[in-house]
Amino acid sequence: MKLLHVLCVLCGLLVPASALDREAFTFTKYNLDVRIEPGQQRLAVRGQITLRNDSTAPQKNVSLQISSTLDWRSIKLGGKAVQFIFQPYTSDIDHAGVLSEAIITLPQEIPSKGKLELEIGYEGVIPLDTTRLTRIGVPEELAKHSDWDQIGTSFTAIRGIGYVAWYPVAMQSANLSEGNSLFDMLARWKAREAGSNVQIHFEVVSVTDSPLELVVNADSCKPASTEAGRGQITSVECSFEPLGTTVPAFAVAPYSVLNQSTLDVHYLSESKPAAENYELATELALPFIKEWFGAPRRKVKIVELADPKGSPFESGNMLMTPLNSDSRIAGLAAVHQLAHSAFLSPRPWIYEGLAHFAQAAYLEQQSGRQAAVDFMAQHRTALVDAEESLAAERPSSAAAGESLINTSREEFYRSKAMYVWWMLRDMIGEETLKKALALYRPEQDKEPSYMQRLIEAQSKRDLEWFFDDWVYRDRGLPDFRVESAYPRALVGGGYVVTVTVENLGDAGAQVPVTLRMEGGEITRLLEVHAKSKSVLRIGAPGTPQEVVVNDGSVPERDVTNNIFKINPSTK
Repeated sequence: MKLLHVLCVLCGLLVPASALDREAFTFTKYNLDVRIEPGQQRLAVRGQITLRNDSTAPQKNVSLQISSTLDWRSIKLGGKAVQFIFQPYTSDIDHAGVLSEAIITLPQEIPSKGKLELEIGYEGVIPLDTTRLTRIGVPEELAKHSDWDQIGTSFTAIRGIGYVAWYPVAMQSANLSEGNSLFDMLARWKAREAGSNVQIHFEVVSVTDSPLELVVNADSCKPASTEAGRGQITSVECSFEPLGTTVPAFAVAPYSVLNQSTLDVHYLSESKPAAENYELATELALPFIKEWFGAPRRKVKIVELADPKGSPFESGNMLMTPLNSDSRIAGLAAVHQLAHSAFLSPRPWIYEGLAHFAQAAYLEQQSGRQAAVDFMAQHRTALVDAEESLAAERPSSAAAGESLINTSREEFYRSKAMYVWWMLRDMIGEETLKKALALYRPEQDKEPSYMQRLIEAQSKRDLEWFFDDWVYRDRGLPDFRVESAYPRALVGGGYVVTVTVENLGDAGAQVPVTLRMEGGEITRLLEVHAKSKSVLRIGAPGTPQEVVVNDGSVPERDVTNNIFKINPSTK
């Protein structure tokens, strides 16, 4: 068998690179039977996949890729076995850093837009594997908390593409050591597969007397059957229709469940108090979510990770996370997931950005604006670093390449988008933004300007400059400084302070300007476009002391020049 494998690899090396377009086919349908055996760390898959040639040229060869710890058993076309060779293919789309790639030679070419249906079978084990992280220098202990995917005897948690290729995919190699290439590749894959129909029949075989529960982040899951006792088999039918941006994931463990009308918390033994904390947090956050986004459309699933330091993962209607007894953390998690449930969008900057904005706005409601600004500040450093890295990678003429509309960088469609929604709310008002969001229909969002038009219609403002600087193009971040502040004493008492603010950056914004004086402070909003100056006059009943531009609600590349001390001699 080992000799046969070597021959297959050698044959694979003979396939001309020009003959294999790994991204020619779109996987339009999966219909899979997935058998999970935790006691053996084993996964076995049988089923059918439908592919469509979306390239402009006829295709004679097809690539199918799965995790390197899984082995191809059979591939058939029309009920007949087809020729294929398999080879290891280095790529960080899988935690092992290597894929098992089957290269199929078809009996005849598939024309452009032509389809084919393949019957497939593969099986193997999925152990914990940190190879892709440790080979770029991540310490083993830290890597385990990030790439925690595994099928284990007592606990199983597996994420899909980008973590573990437990279902077949096909794409060019991408590596974490090559800048943003991995995330660009995954973004292209998700865009191509967004309309795919995924049907999966899961079967979990338990070898213990303790019942195991299977949790899947599918739109719809229906229990098929359960055979109790030692060696119990649990069957579930799940559907992702369409797949959208969801990364199929599942967990298997002896979970208990707290059930709520809008939430299920799946927790491990001794974690019931923490689970109840999330249940209460969801109840408390629900009125806020309804006020902003309407009622949740689907039930949220919070699934406990066995690793208390495991990195949280959320996709679709499921959050996989260590449970935390901190009410603030539980509340933020509940708000984020409920926002996703209530407000759907095919655009990540809207879908993810609004969920992060909701967290900040919820904190503001509970603890004031400064608490919200402090929360957003946790995202600022990573965003500034991402902007600087991007500026070094490409010329300014490519500014549209990483716009919020098409970016694959989480620092942009999560963090930067959060700031964008916050700035929009400050600019047009909370009630106006709520009305615009209430009119949003995801199925009507066919062009980038759809959301802009909704907001402009409600606010009666021309916001083209703002969307061009922040959404349609990546112009970097603004850099504000107070150029001057001149106080003038009034005859009847008090002062008028004339403030000039300069924006050294390439993106404009409406920024808060605060005048601090004896007895208090006054804040006004000032619109300052890129590479421009704007003037603001503020009436002050007390003696002016200093002017501060930006309270942290607008992300900027340099915050060291935001304070201007007013010289006593000028008062």
